[in-house]
Amino acid sequence: MSGILKDLSAPALVAAIKANLFEWWRYLGSSPKAELYDSPELTWLLTGVPHSFLNSVLRTQAEPDNADVIIEKTLAHFRSKDVTKFSWWTEPGTQPKDLGKHLMDHGLTHTDGGPGMAADLLALNEGLPTPTGLTIEQVEDTEALRKWAYASIIGLELPETSVNTWFDLFTGLGFDLPLRNYLGILNGEPVAASELFLGAGVAGIYVVATTPEARRQGIGAAMTLAPLREARALGYRIGILHSSRMGLGVYCRLGFQEYCKMRHYTWAGKTSQ
Repeated sequence: MSGILKDLSAPALVAAIKANLFEWWRYLGSSPKAELYDSPELTWLLTGVPHSFLNSVLRTQAEPDNADVIIEKTLAHFRSKDVTKFSWWTEPGTQPKDLGKHLMDHGLTHTDGGPGMAADLLALNEGLPTPTGLTIEQVEDTEALRKWAYASIIGLELPETSVNTWFDLFTGLGFDLPLRNYLGILNGEPVAASELFLGAGVAGIYVVATTPEARRQGIGAAMTLAPLREARALGYRIGILHSSRMGLGVYCRLGFQEYCKMRHYTWAGKTSQ
């Protein structure tokens, strides 16, 4: 585990927002149910869950005259695994510098990505209302993990057929830090999920999800606060996350601020030209 970051300057927070995410992906790749490929030229992760955020090329260090060969070889492998949605990340330091042009030539589409956000854990707004009957528990066994997998898949609006793949992925990671999952139960029913990942010196929040019928009651905020409070108790000073459009207002009310966006390219099952 990295040393705990105390620097609240914008450059330090931007670096931590990005580094925590890439460490999270690599940690997912340590599950026996994931496929993590790492070579001098390329790093990518496949989880089997049909979402572009969960199947990603994380790093590219290719010579300009070899970029198209690497892209086509990677696309061919993804097609062989029936991966129809994935992202190809092009953070500063990517080589070649015009990788984006090569990716678009192969049918990928550019996106700015969602806001990368950070908050001082000593200055959170913890007074937001939560519904009566909501309890939040740490996931510590496979029975709770199965409920967490179902609530998160439904809350993320992914195909219900992905629940077993998602469950298997996290079963392979166990229940110890640096990663911990949280299950939200409302009146006896599992309705929400969230996840804490400690990496790059900060507390990363992932998989914040509420099932559609339980939304707009303050559950998402509560599910975000629970892992942040635990991280604070462990001595962490900074929380980071990558917001969807749906969650942006909630995170701002909790005290998060936007510091960056992460450029990447996405694939949605088109045929490479």
